[in-house]
Amino acid sequence: MPKVGMEPIRRDALVRATIAEIGAAGTLDVTVSQIARRAGMSSALAHHYFGGKDQIFRAAMLHILRGFGAEVVAGLRAAETPRARAEALIEASFAPSCFDPATVCAWMTLYAQAATQPETNRLLRLYQRRLYANLRHALRPLSRDASADAETLGALIDGLYLRAALGDGTSAPGAKAVAHRALDQLIGDAA
Repeated sequence: MPKVGMEPIRRDALVRATIAEIGAAGTLDVTVSQIARRAGMSSALAHHYFGGKDQIFRAAMLHILRGFGAEVVAGLRAAETPRARAEALIEASFAPSCFDPATVCAWMTLYAQAATQPETNRLLRLYQRRLYANLRHALRPLSRDASADAETLGALIDGLYLRAALGDGTSAPGAKAVAHRALDQLIGDAA
């Protein structure tokens, strides 16, 4: 029997190992054995905690989404104006914890898996709805068409992740600069 309290530690290790393995491979084309080995445990234990690779991947994406959510909450709490709220969402999207290479690969895997996996698709839609709602709320006082502008910024953020995943050299500072320029173009001098 494992020690009481070891399950959360092992689950976390498997989640982090999944992100690292996806980052190393550039795809979800990894095995549970590879993930478990990186986490320092047996594949049987990984299967025990998660059931299979799809479940481990979804747990990894939940971990990433929670980290992104924490970045958003911190940024929005500090924002004092609608523009600062929009800027906080951009900053959170490209924060180091959200935009490191392994995490970017996991995001692209999420998009690919969402086409065929209903549970993964649900996670993607949840993320997209929250980002869109937050952007729309921030842009409402600044924009003639907050819904369209929120959609534009959301699509730009996704596109910058795709470019980074394809290895075009997109960095977090570069991605932030592009997104901030787009925000400036969408809302002009509105403050």
